[in-house]
Amino acid sequence: MARKMDEIIFYIEDDIESGYNARAINHSIFTQGDTIEDLKKNIKDALNCHFESGKIPHIIKLHFVHQEMLEMA
Repeated sequence: MARKMDEIIFYIEDDIESGYNARAINHSIFTQGDTIEDLKKNIKDALNCHFESGKIPHIIKLHFVHQEMLEMA
């Protein structure tokens, strides 16, 4: 019997044009959203499409990454 995963982690980045991109670590799941609330809804939808019913991880972690350029003169 296959063991159910307990958690999944999404790597969240600002989109170049607008909104946010979410990519699951160790799974082929990618989604986007214009707002954080849209992104959360789209992540749940993507999980429902990716996993069979009853096998979605109980813990969904969102790891937000903010990139900033530092100029050296």
